[in-house]
Amino acid sequence: MMCLLLWRGAPTEKRSAYGLVLFLACLVMFSTVKNGHADGAQPLKIVAFGTSLTARGGWQPALETRLAACLQRPVKVESVAKSGETSLWAVTQVDRVVAAQPDIILIELYANDATLHRFVSLAQSRKNIGDILDQLQQRLPQARIIVMAMNPFSGLRGLIRPFVNSYVSAHQAEAEKRGLEFVDHRPNWERLTPDDLATAIPDGVHPQPDMASKIIAPELVKHIAGNNCGE
Repeated sequence: MMCLLLWRGAPTEKRSAYGLVLFLACLVMFSTVKNGHADGAQPLKIVAFGTSLTARGGWQPALETRLAACLQRPVKVESVAKSGETSLWAVTQVDRVVAAQPDIILIELYANDATLHRFVSLAQSRKNIGDILDQLQQRLPQARIIVMAMNPFSGLRGLIRPFVNSYVSAHQAEAEKRGLEFVDHRPNWERLTPDDLATAIPDGVHPQPDMASKIIAPELVKHIAGNNCGE
């Protein structure tokens, strides 16, 4: 429509020349748009760095889809994550995160530190996350770094993490001390009824992927993109 209006507004004697130029310009403009965003747009690169809550979380595809629709650009989420690992392992994986050159890094590394049988003290966990955040800030100064608290634990998986909230608080404090971001997903999980929460997290620690997508992805989209996107 804009091209037609510009052509009609041109002087009669110049319409042929204007028409050719406008036709070519409009052809280029419309050919670059596909699926709501420009074909040539660089993807927003996100690295999710964490434990099994990331490695088998299942929320990453929903985050890609929702955030891409909101931002009108491609979004690619990669994971550097391993089930059962602690922040001691994560310290050795920073090179992998840096190599991906992400725009955004999502971090959850407290869950296994907090288990009694891993023997990662609160002080050690705090030091590890601090070292990780320092390295990422230094080596990826333009990246947004977002530390996360994930879902609540229950049953035996909760019993072996009696001080998990202290570990979350320590990681949050290290993030905020550096001026970094923190997202707490636990309140959204806790809005579920006890029965729904038990169904959503049947083993007491790992949410079902569909529920993880419904709880985690919208919160991250809102945090990353602001309130400009609807649910």
